[in-house]
Amino acid sequence: MQRNFLFVSAENDAIPACKAGGMGDVVRDIPRHIAESGDSVHVLTPAYGRLHKKGAFLQELHFIYRGQPTTAFLYEVQGKRPVANIKHYVIDHPDIKSGNIADIYMNDFTQPFFTDACTFSLFCVAAAEAIKEDAFKKLDIVHLHDWHTSLMLFLRRYHYDYKDPLEKIRFVYSIHNLAIQGIRPFDGNYSSLKAFFPYVDYNEEELKDPRYPDCINLMALGIRFADTVHTVSDSYKENIQQPSNFPHFIGGEGLEEDLKNAQEEDRLFGILNGCNYKNYTTVRRGKLYPHALRALLAGMEDQEKAYKHEFLRHTSEKVIALVEKKPAFICSSVARLTEQKFYFFKEDPALLESMLRRLKKDNGVYILLGTGAPDYEELFRSFSYAHENFIFINIQSEEVIDSLYLESNVYLMPSLFEPCGISQMLAMRNGQPCMVHNTGGLKDTVIHNKTGFVFGGETFEEKKINFMQVFDALLILFFENKDKWRAISREAKKQKFTWQSSVKLYYSLLYKITYNVPQTEKSKARRTKKNTDENVMK
Repeated sequence: MQRNFLFVSAENDAIPACKAGGMGDVVRDIPRHIAESGDSVHVLTPAYGRLHKKGAFLQELHFIYRGQPTTAFLYEVQGKRPVANIKHYVIDHPDIKSGNIADIYMNDFTQPFFTDACTFSLFCVAAAEAIKEDAFKKLDIVHLHDWHTSLMLFLRRYHYDYKDPLEKIRFVYSIHNLAIQGIRPFDGNYSSLKAFFPYVDYNEEELKDPRYPDCINLMALGIRFADTVHTVSDSYKENIQQPSNFPHFIGGEGLEEDLKNAQEEDRLFGILNGCNYKNYTTVRRGKLYPHALRALLAGMEDQEKAYKHEFLRHTSEKVIALVEKKPAFICSSVARLTEQKFYFFKEDPALLESMLRRLKKDNGVYILLGTGAPDYEELFRSFSYAHENFIFINIQSEEVIDSLYLESNVYLMPSLFEPCGISQMLAMRNGQPCMVHNTGGLKDTVIHNKTGFVFGGETFEEKKINFMQVFDALLILFFENKDKWRAISREAKKQKFTWQSSVKLYYSLLYKITYNVPQTEKSKARRTKKNTDENVMK
């Protein structure tokens, strides 16, 4: 019997130009493995004013929002590659627009989440209306991702139009980043719960933020109301049930009691994200610098990035210098420039300076690719001007990213916290050791001096000291003990964090239904058994 799934998310990397971070990878990969088992998957995101333009119009969605009737439009769009049993959809509405972060999210400086809460509250009502109208046929599971989609659980619990149709479906809620919680006022603001749903009766006690009682916490909403709650690694699940002690330890960020309640109710599960090990895009070795120069040139031709043109020219000159004199060692990072990813360098720029000085001794460079918070971009631009061996590629380019995963010598993830992390898996897939902070999914995937390098400590000061100790030791190892380095690289490449294993746990723990073994797995099992039987007979 074929089961019917709907994934609702802000990102979906299975379609072009709909990714800002690792959530896009997850929403791309899990449906593929569900579909392989014979079940049907629909994936739904906002159109952001652009993703619907090459899509096929399906239907109008009429509903009440802000107390007024409005209409949104449902489109089916093509994936980057066709996959049987998967369909992709976007919802268009004049008020659902592109943001200034990856053309998806909006960075509101004065009122965090103001614009995004407006965007995603509208999207959630339209998604609920689509379910009510059977746009995806009869659904068995709706899988929500992060705070952007949690208002569907509000509609399921309180809204007179959607309570009945949504209560018949099992809702799963995945936490990709607990630190981003979507906190907005209950009332008195254009971007508030009462403004979105003025005629819906709800219980503030069930919705309020534990620290700001006059606000709704949309991340908490998902944790409290979902049938099952999922975090993207087991260590992160344990971390977030403890209170934070910034910056020494990042835990539940005010929601630890909600998470402990979910754990006690047997609704909270930690399942490590997987990595794709077949049919993925590959780049040729030796193309890092040409890819970088092409991407930088394209950035300089983009008039929307005119404010970056001078710096992109500066970066191009540094890349050309690398072509003329190749470095002996490349350390790299690819990430959104946020507190989560690079707080160590922002809080103590001397740490980055020490790292660059140590690299210079061995003709090494640090290449960082990313965009994000203006203060972090400014920090790294200033370091690029000051240090010849720091190359800051302040644009996005899949080709350059893939080349860094392939051609760097060590991949650096100094994340303050990390729910799971995908970058370390992608680098390890190519046999590249990673240096990571001992937190969350990073400590679940990297073993110190066996598959990579791990730094840690009880306090932030201890962590910074250990960072330089570990970094110094890995450089010595690379240059003075090639056999040991190659052994670590081989072990890194051997690690397999497969989606197949994770999705089987999704079925048993999150979806509470039987997993249908794909025919390919059955055939492999039969071949293995046949070979075993033949060897026994011999």
